[in-house]
Formats: sequence, C-alpha cells, structure tokens
Amino acid sequence: MIELKPFTEEDFETLISWVNSKEELYQFAGSIFDYPLTDDQLKNYIQMEDKKPFKVVLSSTNESIGHCELNFENGNRRISRVLLGRKDLRGMNIGGQIIRNLVELMFENPEKQEVDLNIFDWNKAAINCYQKVGFNFSDTMGLKTCNNCSNSA
Repeated sequence: MIELKPFTEEDFETLISWVNSKEELYQFAGSIFDYPLTDDQLKNYIQMEDKKPFKVVLSSTNESIGHCELNFENGNRRISRVLLGRKDLRGMNIGGQIIRNLVELMFENPEKQEVDLNIFDWNKAAINCYQKVGFNFSDTMGLKTCNNCSNSA
C-alpha cells in the first residue's frame, strides 16, 4: 500500500538520486528541468502555483519510493511527472496505485470530472500502466493523449 505526501526540500536528494541520465529526466519530466537535476531547479518547482508535487511513500515503512504531480496549468487538470524511483518495485502494480490515488485526489472537486494526460508514445511502461487503470489514448504528434478522460479509473 502507498500514500501520497507533499514533496518538500527534504525529498530533493532522493529524487535527484533516481534520475541518472538526461534521457531518464526527459522521460520523467519532459522539458521542465535540465540535466543534471539540482536543488535550485526543485526549489523553483515546488513554488509553482499550478503544480502540486507529491512523494510516493510505502505505508508499511514510510520509505519514499516515487514521485508524482497534479498539474493545473492553463485551467486543465493533468496527472504529470510520475516516477517509481525504486526500480525493484516496478511491475508490482504500484504505478497503478499511484495513478488511482492521483485520480481520487483530482476528482475531490466535483465541478470537473475530467483529466488530461500526455505521454510520449515510446514510453510503453507508462502507457500500459494508465491503460490498466482504465485510460484510453489517441496518438498526437509523438504523444499518447487522453483528453477529457472521465473519472472511470
């Protein structure tokens, strides 16, 4: 079981340790950060009003094992920057748990029951994770896009 807790300066070192290449950083975060990831970049990130970052914590041990974000940019609601940093835990449906928890948080506000997602079409693991949770995608310029995904996940 996992919990989502606020991502703070105390979590920077752990997130930085999970990103070992420019390619990994781009797959995880797109163009929001430059490699190598630094404390200064993360300080700016946690101050952005349109982003709500979380650390993913194992409930049983309180160990940080991942990162994720709710993004409210341009009036859209988007799940962004999902990373399961503990590679030994991949393939155990933890990604699905992260997505379900984010969807639950996203839909606490009953005004809007839709969420957008963009995933690089070559990120097969992420696409499979989202599809297992119930999202459907269309191809758009190298991205898998889920516009107006309803609260079916």
